[in-house]
Amino acid sequence: MEYTIQKPVSGEFDDVVETTISALKDEGFGVLCDIDIQATLEEKLGEEFRQYRILGACNPPLAHEGLTEEIELGALLPCNVIVYETDDGEIMVSAVDPQQLVGIADNEALDSIANEVHDRFERVLDSIAEDLESSSEV
Repeated sequence: MEYTIQKPVSGEFDDVVETTISALKDEGFGVLCDIDIQATLEEKLGEEFRQYRILGACNPPLAHEGLTEEIELGALLPCNVIVYETDDGEIMVSAVDPQQLVGIADNEALDSIANEVHDRFERVLDSIAEDLESSSEV
């Protein structure tokens, strides 16, 4: 089962993270948390790991609407977007597919919200790729 929507992008890792945060903001999402998995695993376990960031994204109006329909939805929030290095050195941006995520709630009232978030995440991914491509041409 596919549970993310994703896109490989070109660019420096930190630039991709910043571009992702900016693209999320343009679609009405704030980043509530930014977890640097590489740094955390190094600090807590002394283990090396690829560059990997988890961005907890939230669109307050859509979150409010969803929580009004399903109070337990908070257990699935915020929606995570990840930026990571693949095994072959590419950078991947991946977002949880909200249509799959809210499917476990089995509440049809959430379908339109999930569709809206899905569409916004698709635009975010497209925007990241476009922004990074145009900045590399300069």
